[in-house]
Amino acid sequence: MTDALPSGSSAPTVLRIILGKRLKELRERSGFRLDTAAKALRVNHLTIRRMENAQVGLKVPYVKELLRLYDVSEAEVGEFIAMAERANEPGWWYPFRDALPDWFRAYVSLETDAEVIRVYEPHYVTGLLQTRQYARAVIGAGFPNDSEESLEHRVDLRVRRQELLERSDAPTLWVVLEEAALRREVGGPAVMRSQLDRLLETTELPNVTLRIVPLAAGPHPGTGGHVTYFRFAERELQDIVYTEVGLTSAVYLDQRPDVVTHLEALTRISLLAAEHVPDPRTYLSNLRKEYDK
Repeated sequence: MTDALPSGSSAPTVLRIILGKRLKELRERSGFRLDTAAKALRVNHLTIRRMENAQVGLKVPYVKELLRLYDVSEAEVGEFIAMAERANEPGWWYPFRDALPDWFRAYVSLETDAEVIRVYEPHYVTGLLQTRQYARAVIGAGFPNDSEESLEHRVDLRVRRQELLERSDAPTLWVVLEEAALRREVGGPAVMRSQLDRLLETTELPNVTLRIVPLAAGPHPGTGGHVTYFRFAERELQDIVYTEVGLTSAVYLDQRPDVVTHLEALTRISLLAAEHVPDPRTYLSNLRKEYDK
């Protein structure tokens, strides 16, 4: 398994990842080694590697010199520099940076720019589909020592993330929830009724598919924990899988064997869910009635 992305405070935007890969392609196509490119900039070869791997910001003077070295046309240089300047701008989530764990910062960038998002969630309703009250209860359980102000800030971030589903270019979202996630009472009956209403509304969205795996379905490949799969329209970005490790870390995988293994598992879980709960709306409606009692 290979960690595909830096997941600390310098977690990159998707555009920076794309430009880093393009720089690497241009260098290799021009026949230059890392140390040769580094010599042109009077830097260590690790600086070039970090630029190509999106581990550092793209300094425009460095980028210009590398493009000159790689004999890139003036028109292409202008376009590349404009993109590099955009890549260095903070993402929309910058005001929420104090509410983002280091290991989750890359996730928000990937989620914002993905064309397809597939989620398997065994514990709670997935974040993109949570109501504000449900999100507050879940986040409050995870950060019990937060002040009210800090807690609301985290909730604001989660609600803001959900805006991507309303964009004209909204991603295709495919969510598989475990029955346990829906039966775990979060915030009390009123919060659960509201959350189930939200899920029923979600099933009407053309870009969202919701599946439910009942406990009666037995064991399956997803019982190891949460998985998110991202696919992108840009040719430079291969598919990426995100999995959480314990309470304080995560890994981002882009090596083909890892991605294929997780994608096949997601597909098998989805088929299992469709077999056991072919009509999620009816299931959700019946479950909601239980909270009316």
